[in-house]
Formats: sequence, structure tokens, C-alpha cells
Amino acid sequence: MATVELTKDNFKDTITGNDIIIVDFWASWCGPCKSFAPIYEKVSENHDDIVFGKINTEDEQELAASFQIRSIPTLMIFREQIVIFSQAGMLPETALEEIIGKTRELDMDQVRADIEAQQAQNA
Repeated sequence: MATVELTKDNFKDTITGNDIIIVDFWASWCGPCKSFAPIYEKVSENHDDIVFGKINTEDEQELAASFQIRSIPTLMIFREQIVIFSQAGMLPETALEEIIGKTRELDMDQVRADIEAQQAQNA
């Protein structure tokens, strides 16, 4: 699957309508972003069941700010509408594939239980 451009207009529908979404926050002036783009595109072609989105932080400043993006590229993974991974910096292809494998293996019932327990502790 090719990457899709995410904006404030389609972001919520994309997150709520798909199981796994990987988001690349980038900008056209960012050298590491340009280096990471072909890796991201190549890996996206291996996973038809995952949405690979790109958010241009220059065009979508409000969206980037809502996720407190401070450096780019930043990779964020959503599974069942929960952010399960967020990391600044580009990744090699093998590392990205490994993270995707771990994302698929996650027990989301346990993740939700852990979140609830943490929220109860903080309350």
C-alpha cells in the first residue's frame, strides 16, 4: 500500500477506521526525513493491511502540535486508536519491520488494562 497524506480533515477517520496506522511526521526541509521517505514507502508496500500515513508538519502545524512533535522525522504507531509507539529519528528498514512485527503481536486487551490501571493510580 502506498503512503497516504494525513491532514486534520482525514486524520480522525483514518485512526478510527483502521486497526494499525503508522504515521511519519516530516517536513520538506528536513534532510533525515528525505532519507527516511524511501524506506517508509518500501516497507509500506509489504503491509497491505496497515495504513502508512505522512503528516507534513509545515502544512499541519496544529496536528503536529497536538502530538507534541518536537523533532522530525517522528514515527508514531496507533493500534486500535491507542498510541503504542512514538520515536523521533529515522529507522533502518529492518528496525521498522521489527517494530511492525511487535505491533502485530501486542495483546491489546492487556494494553487497555494497563492504561486503565495507570489512570486509576494517577486519579
